Amino acid sequence: MLSKKQAAIAAIEEKRELIADTADRIWEFAELSLMEKRSARFYCELLEKEGFLVEKGICGIDTAFSASFGSGRPVIGLLAEYDALSGLSQKAGSLVREELVAGGTGHGCGHNLLGAGALAAALGVKAYLEIAGCAGTVVLYGCPGEEGGAAKAFMARDGVWKGLDAALTWHPEDVNEVRTGSSNSCIQVQYKFTGVASHAAGAPERGRSALDAVELMNIGVQFLREHMGDKARIHYAITDAGGCSPNVVQPRASVLYMVRSNHVAEAVELQGRVDRIAQGAALMTDTAFERRFIDGLADTVSNHVLEQALFDNYEELGVPGYTREEHAFADGLAATYPGSDIIPGIAARYEDGAREQVARMRAEHGHAMNDFLIPLYKGEAFHPGSTDVGDVSWLTPTAQIHVAAWPNGCPGHSWQNVSCDRTEIGHKAAVHAGKVLAATVIDLFTDPELLRAAREEFEKRTARGYVCPIPEDAVPVVPD
Repeated sequence: MLSKKQAAIAAIEEKRELIADTADRIWEFAELSLMEKRSARFYCELLEKEGFLVEKGICGIDTAFSASFGSGRPVIGLLAEYDALSGLSQKAGSLVREELVAGGTGHGCGHNLLGAGALAAALGVKAYLEIAGCAGTVVLYGCPGEEGGAAKAFMARDGVWKGLDAALTWHPEDVNEVRTGSSNSCIQVQYKFTGVASHAAGAPERGRSALDAVELMNIGVQFLREHMGDKARIHYAITDAGGCSPNVVQPRASVLYMVRSNHVAEAVELQGRVDRIAQGAALMTDTAFERRFIDGLADTVSNHVLEQALFDNYEELGVPGYTREEHAFADGLAATYPGSDIIPGIAARYEDGAREQVARMRAEHGHAMNDFLIPLYKGEAFHPGSTDVGDVSWLTPTAQIHVAAWPNGCPGHSWQNVSCDRTEIGHKAAVHAGKVLAATVIDLFTDPELLRAAREEFEKRTARGYVCPIPEDAVPVVPD
């Protein structure tokens, strides 16, 4: 006879076709950050049919939602994403670059799978609560705009995550592992300079160049680089150079800045210095500028207690398995990009022994798909990228897993990812992620000591306090 936990896992397996269909529908929609109207509507309608209490448009974000089932504590959150990327339209299951729509969008980060896997977990936990008849609430959060919208950070500003006892999520990757480590915080601001147009030869003294202001701002930031922390990063893109005629003093120009630092408080301080450089550039050129806040997100706070619980369930459930045809497809896809021979995983990056172990595993399996579980790394790791999961982790104990959805070394935000996302390899990743997450939520429902230990570690790691990178008056926007 199946245990209640096993029955919940079996319920996910019974919903395999629904989960795969959800992943494929979101893959087809491929909507950009904060524009995921069809994706959000699809999830809300599905979850209502499945018996969840759905709240749409939470925190004033049209494409954000929450879907809850159960009652009482603990309250555990599951995080879903479903936004795509520009310029990555790609035919599914193809070993060559083939756009479906010229210049169109595609799920190069696998968020069609991410949301489907979170849905799978929510369905499994719902089945458990129905069988067990115990107290406990699971909430699936629809979190739009991860790729440049940072909805989770806006939700953090509005206090959404404070009501949770813990939060879990996952991300498609090229490995099976429990993710750990901090990440960079990140703030995006657009600066729009306005000057005065004039004939560049006949009346240059009457012109005030907005493009000069942008260039002087960029030079000022270059000098700032010497005087910031060694883990900080500043990136920029000129989004409007003011026109294509050199014989006109450009009356407008815009630049988009991204400021990163290992700790969100440092990023906020560094952003203030960039703002002052913009002011200086405007003064030097006698132009005006508009500062437009785009988004901001915090660094990630690890929780080793939750990570161990995830690993224990991962180890018990194993990893996805692949057919001969799936291995052949993955091997063919891996041949289309460099770096497919890297030794993957966080543990391999930080521990020589783990690196040797993972190298042996890869050699033994002999295929591009990493169909084995990476050892759990229990140290302090750092990832230079950014994620708005970080803002969740400052307000409630949070942990994540990776499940192999792409072959080894597959580059992020690539057409190869999009091609793989709508195959059985991707479907297997979403289903399996749901099982590992659901099993861990059930542990949190049934083991008060586990939840207490996770909370205790969380309180220690967040003692300095959360600095929200989102201003009180900011609303989610997409840069021009």
